[in-house]
Amino acid sequence: MVIGICAGVWGVAVHEPTPRRFKTRGTARWHVLQSLPDVFVDLVGADPVVQALAGGIIIATMNLFGASLVLLWRNPSERALDAALGFAAGVMLAAAFTSLIIPGIEQYSNGNPVPVLVGVGLGALFLDQADAIVPHAHYLLTGRRRPDAANPGASMPGIDPEKLAPVVLFVLAITLHNIPEGLAVGVGFGGGQDVGGALALMLAIGIQNIPEGLAVSVAAVNAGLDRRTYAVFAGLRSGVVEIPVAVLGAIAVVYVAPLLPYAMGFAAGAMLFVISDEIIPETHRRGHERVATMGVMGGVIVMLYLDIALAA
Repeated sequence: MVIGICAGVWGVAVHEPTPRRFKTRGTARWHVLQSLPDVFVDLVGADPVVQALAGGIIIATMNLFGASLVLLWRNPSERALDAALGFAAGVMLAAAFTSLIIPGIEQYSNGNPVPVLVGVGLGALFLDQADAIVPHAHYLLTGRRRPDAANPGASMPGIDPEKLAPVVLFVLAITLHNIPEGLAVGVGFGGGQDVGGALALMLAIGIQNIPEGLAVSVAAVNAGLDRRTYAVFAGLRSGVVEIPVAVLGAIAVVYVAPLLPYAMGFAAGAMLFVISDEIIPETHRRGHERVATMGVMGGVIVMLYLDIALAA
């Protein structure tokens, strides 16, 4: 399915004659971006649930690609990783507003911000409470615990977190981290009205999955895991999480339409929580605040461009 979509888009870019009014390469690229929603619908159909399935597969594939880069880029610098994660945070930050919060208020709740804002609060609260059971992912990889990090032993009496299998904890932590991303894609397509906006959100999450997948792979390799085994494992666990969550998100909003603004807010709140609680603090921990901030700005710019181009 992913190959078919990419081939279809490439066919449009290469074989479709460009109207004379598009004189420059820049305007030609803009025309191709504007045609992406039609190409996507032609390839996967108009069913929002099927679209969400395709979107989930695409973002999972991009995560696998990012994780697999550790096989080629064997020793990326901490500065480069912080810049890449900053870029991912910027993409997610802009997407939370342009593709979830604002459309949720303007298009799906008749201008009433309350349902979306309630969802934002619930999304952040969900991840905050879930963190009481699943430790921060960077602690599981590096062994360094932040002063404010959750303590599973306190919330689960009788269980010693140090004796739990590190791999199980790692899978749980990364699964929790990827739920908002898959949910956001599913909710975006589940709305059924703005395929361009949903595509912008899907591409944004897929793009940020690449540096995120690489960063987590590098950390895991530094912790002693095998490069090839972990790269494959990272892609598989991403697909196992993001694909079904995307489909479930679409099904929920298709068959229970009043849930849509709440679901969009929930996905946005969870994404914002991850940005503020995990990604940005991690990029500022090693003295690379400036380059990480420039990465954030770059991610915001890319997401805004995608949102305008695909929704035009």
